[in-house]
Amino acid sequence: MLVFFEQRLAFLATPKTGSTAIAAALESLAAVSIQRPPLLKHTTVHRYRRFIGPYLEAASKDSFTLVALMREPKDWLGSWYRFRQREETEAGKSTRGMGFDDFVRAWCQDPRPDFADVGSQARFLRPRQGQGVDRLFRYEEIDGFVHFLEERLGCEIILPRLNVSPPGATELSAETEALLREVAAEDFALYATLTP
Repeated sequence: MLVFFEQRLAFLATPKTGSTAIAAALESLAAVSIQRPPLLKHTTVHRYRRFIGPYLEAASKDSFTLVALMREPKDWLGSWYRFRQREETEAGKSTRGMGFDDFVRAWCQDPRPDFADVGSQARFLRPRQGQGVDRLFRYEEIDGFVHFLEERLGCEIILPRLNVSPPGATELSAETEALLREVAAEDFALYATLTP
């Protein structure tokens, strides 16, 4: 999470949406940069609105614009699946030796097994009650997000490629794709509201 106090801007680091690269490019400009532990780096909109946002607004006597990125839901799960294929992933969370179809089916279970327990973008970005993110951008159109940041922060931004998931096949059977669309209906609906 990054906070740009003077510009009254806060960036939520949605997992698997380029947040490591964004932090590397912008951390020196931020008044506050929370990179560790992952629980704090990836502060949800609910936690921000309940704890951090009120503190910032009381300190500044002004409102902040809260921004984040969202990735197409199947692609987001594909990134998690490939990320957990890495050799250094601990045994219980590894997806090595497993197909993407099996990973997605496991993600659709309740409760989810550890290797598929990666949360939901809709739950991260939109609380059950209260206000969500002010400006939500598609990860797939990250150039639009960078342009927004350049205008808001008054500088050129060049994002490095960091924490990129390894390549891998992410095809789904029609049956699994239908199951995913049912279980992740909130995620697909939220993504559909974002203008390309």
